[in-house]
Amino acid sequence: MNREDDALIRRLVEDATDTLGSDTGRLDAEVLLASILEKNRSYLHAWPEKILSQETREQFHQLVTKRASGEPVAYLTGQREFWSLPLAVSADTLIPRPETETLVTLALEKIPADSCLHIADLGTGSGAIALAIAHERPRCRIVATDVSPRALAIAASNARNLGIENINFIHGNWCDPLPHEPFDLVLTNPPYIEDQDAHLELGDVRFEPRIALAAGPDGMNDLNHIVACARHCLREQGWLMLEHGYNQADRVKQRLSEHGYLEISSRSDEAGLDRVCMGRK
Repeated sequence: MNREDDALIRRLVEDATDTLGSDTGRLDAEVLLASILEKNRSYLHAWPEKILSQETREQFHQLVTKRASGEPVAYLTGQREFWSLPLAVSADTLIPRPETETLVTLALEKIPADSCLHIADLGTGSGAIALAIAHERPRCRIVATDVSPRALAIAASNARNLGIENINFIHGNWCDPLPHEPFDLVLTNPPYIEDQDAHLELGDVRFEPRIALAAGPDGMNDLNHIVACARHCLREQGWLMLEHGYNQADRVKQRLSEHGYLEISSRSDEAGLDRVCMGRK
């Protein structure tokens, strides 16, 4: 681009929107440009005629090209908001999704505001669930586990950046690294997609770590394992809460029943899809 008009914020966003050609094209373009400028999207709307430098334009074009090839916006900006908290993410972590806030909402309903409960978040990834609960319930003690050292490092960095200190991050698989101390609540958003599900090759999911998504022929491998192991980590009357796929609620509730959990129920997300099952020891 050589003409001055082509260097305007307004023109850059318009051209990028055309290049992306998707329903979220304009939003994606604005998020990417705002990230480069280290501003909010409102800045773009307030200064549409601002001329940007050649270096900034080239950086923006590079990100737009990557987004056009399918790379997730969250990985391109290195950040995703969850529960109004800005979280660093990378290709080593699952991108936090709005439906997972259903799990956080349900957990907070079981945690009195002034309580000092002992809580475990299994497979924490970027730390989204643990950080949301720790932020809302600062007197609770939270242990967050993950089998990926890189994901765990990102989660710990997110906690430091947010000034959240009531989480202990521990490396290991699901319940294995948990201390020998009973928990009041264990919650998790584990992999639950079938290994051969076509959605694994579509959209943003193509770029996310497969280990955080797929879980066997029926997507139930990790859910089954957690239902079994968590029972040994919970105190009497403690709760287990599991996010799952839209068509897995009946199977998860059956597993909970088989392992002796009581007060078993499910909760739908904002889209009306079954999303979380829970049971009490």
